[in-house]
Amino acid sequence: MTKLFVPGRLCLFGEHTDWAGHYRTMNADIAPGAAIVTGIEQGIYAEVEKSSIFEMYSDAPEIADVWNDFSCRMSEVELKSVAHSGSFFCYCAGVASYMLEWYKVGGVRIHITKMTLPMKSGLSSSAAICVLVARAFNLLYKLNLNTMGEMNIAYLGELRTSSRCGRLDQACAFGVKPNLMTFDGDEIEVKALNVKKHLYWVFADLCSEKDTIRILADLNKSYPFASNEAERNLHHTLGDWNQETIKKAINYMATGDREALGRLMNETEEMFERYVSPMSEALHAPKLHQVLNDPRIQPLVFGGKGVGSHGDGSVQFLAKDAASQQQLIDYLNAQGMKAYALTIQPVHTVRKAVIPVAGYGTRLYPATRVLKKDFFPIPCADGIVRPVILILLEELVKSGIEEICLVLGSEKERIAYTEFFERPLSEEHLSKLSAEAQEYEKKILSFGKRLRYVYQREKRGFGHAVYQAAQFAANEPVLLLLGDTLYRSTTNKPCALQLIEKYEQYNQLMVSIGTVPLAEVSHYGILAGVWENKERTVLNVSVMQEKPKASYAEEFLAVRNEEGKREYYNVFGQYILTPEVFEQLAADIQQSDLEGGSREIELTSALNAVRQRSGMIGVRLNGKSFDMGNPTALRRCLETFSK
Repeated sequence: MTKLFVPGRLCLFGEHTDWAGHYRTMNADIAPGAAIVTGIEQGIYAEVEKSSIFEMYSDAPEIADVWNDFSCRMSEVELKSVAHSGSFFCYCAGVASYMLEWYKVGGVRIHITKMTLPMKSGLSSSAAICVLVARAFNLLYKLNLNTMGEMNIAYLGELRTSSRCGRLDQACAFGVKPNLMTFDGDEIEVKALNVKKHLYWVFADLCSEKDTIRILADLNKSYPFASNEAERNLHHTLGDWNQETIKKAINYMATGDREALGRLMNETEEMFERYVSPMSEALHAPKLHQVLNDPRIQPLVFGGKGVGSHGDGSVQFLAKDAASQQQLIDYLNAQGMKAYALTIQPVHTVRKAVIPVAGYGTRLYPATRVLKKDFFPIPCADGIVRPVILILLEELVKSGIEEICLVLGSEKERIAYTEFFERPLSEEHLSKLSAEAQEYEKKILSFGKRLRYVYQREKRGFGHAVYQAAQFAANEPVLLLLGDTLYRSTTNKPCALQLIEKYEQYNQLMVSIGTVPLAEVSHYGILAGVWENKERTVLNVSVMQEKPKASYAEEFLAVRNEEGKREYYNVFGQYILTPEVFEQLAADIQQSDLEGGSREIELTSALNAVRQRSGMIGVRLNGKSFDMGNPTALRRCLETFSK
């Protein structure tokens, strides 16, 4: 049984530009469409499993009054018939028929356990159920579709009904975070956006009436070619002017200028009323205007505007703070509307890092009798010989890391680090160094001020070592580096910084990945999945397999590169761990204790558990990693790292 959650979606800016941008296939003078869309906290919760038929059940009390259980044979004819019927399950059947036609899948059983998403409120409940069905087939039948693929199938499935939805509705596939969507003819791109400060949105079902079909039909009459001034104004509003609006909105969100963002909402609504609403009588929206201009609301908000196709469907506001957000929700509910909160939170930038160095280094014995392997000297390209740990710390500091936690085996081991990073050289020793080396000595001592220490007193596995830093992490994302692996970027950005920047886009558990020859896969943990971007640098990880046989990897773990050739990916040696990973490690340790404590706590199993619940992103960095944890690898590292 697999659990799924798909949210509804809220278009913050750029309504109607998805279908308008599609007309570029017929008129190149039309500007590409652009919209800022976010998933919301309300959505559909379900459990899914394989079945011989297509069936949907629900015991969610929120939809008990409109729901009737549904089942249908996996027959193209029967599923398409349901899709064309306009019935409650037509959208679901449309997606199922597409899946059957193009992927020859079996059936699925979808059990909706909870439904917090209001229907027919401009929040794309129909798109959410379509994405849910597409995702269920994708996961259960291992179709290896990325998020964009699921979104496209949800859209094409919905088109098999009488609905003529735009392309932005299925943005709910990308989860509860804001995204920029661009629509250039048949081409669609999705890019995650960064948010600097909390944004306290409120959206509400006006509980009135709107005619979406008529709105879209009326506005489409002005496309693909404008024949008068009013139609040219419509093209401009949904085209060039919208492009400028989107650029401003992205900037205000990135800089945290909430007041300017609210003003932009007001300006957008004014432009809509001036140039779009006159094109359809169905856009006459007295209740929307009444709510937007309500004097009791104005002190609570920075701005407001309509939602979706507009009309008297839904309204959205940017509240000034959390207290104002709740006051506004209470007021709108008291006025007979259905109001909801959406708090878009800034992604924590990664400011902490963890390096486990508690191992004995037995593979490098007898050198490790007197010197921990993370103090082994490495000749660097600039002519300086640095210990491994210093190279790692420089990588972290250049990447903006403020605090670094070393996981040691005992308090006694700390002496070496204290001596190196905290105790100044004697005046006599310092005087023997060049001016450049004396300046570098100051840098080494500054690194010591960033160091924190925890101890793994029992050797219970790598995951157990990492968990010792849970209190240090303090519910923040942390960057994890391996203590016996070095990294070199092939760009002006350190590898760690590249990974951090991707985390700020995707806000998910993240691992760096690199290619490994098929003959060597049995020595590594291998990851597979589907690429999320055209550059094939961001992998939506669907499988993690520890040290697989080559034959198994060749059949099940290959990932296609730009040339269509098979490649195999292992962890490059850098991770960004979310708080959920530490929660899983705690649960694994507790379970092991109940079993007598003999089982090792592995990080890979915790990562895999989090991946199954919340997803995992693999990032192919511009750089190389250098393992030095065994004699052969150390020799290779010494030969190549300084070049």
